[in-house]
Amino acid sequence: MMTELEYFEHAISLEKYMAQMESNQEKTYAIYEKFELPDDPEFIDMLKQQQLNILAITEDWCGDAMMVNPILRKLAEAADLEVRCVYRDDNPELMDRYLTNGGKSIPKYIFLSESGEVKGSWGPRSPKVQQMVDEKKARLPEKEDPQYELHWKTVIGEISDRFTSDPELWQETYVDIRKSLQKSLA
Repeated sequence: MMTELEYFEHAISLEKYMAQMESNQEKTYAIYEKFELPDDPEFIDMLKQQQLNILAITEDWCGDAMMVNPILRKLAEAADLEVRCVYRDDNPELMDRYLTNGGKSIPKYIFLSESGEVKGSWGPRSPKVQQMVDEKKARLPEKEDPQYELHWKTVIGEISDRFTSDPELWQETYVDIRKSLQKSLA
């Protein structure tokens, strides 16, 4: 069984991952261009000193990854962190180590020390983003309803639109990743 460090060593950079995306690439880059990293010099300096590596479990079809990966990239660039990506569907044994409530929800970020020790993880979304998603899904009819599929596609579209256009969601995501990193490094 491979260690997280071995996965990291064989993974592709976040930059390469974004450049070769087949789904959601335009939206991902739009978020990357629009997201403003908060002025947070003490936190950025702390991250630089820690010399963390981040292993991302992701897929380009995933709406959450579409929103969160560009936010993480901005943070990583500011703090000189290396982020490398593996595809969830190609790495089930790794994904099974980082389930969310028993599910294979992504993105999932694994924080590694320079020597490869797992310091913590984050993902797939912040509590406030989860609340927004839950509220949208609560409006869905029962799965047996003939209109379910149509309503499901509408809800997914609404969520995707918010992910690509709502700076509040981006900031909330950044704050939650920041909190998780601080906890992992304490």
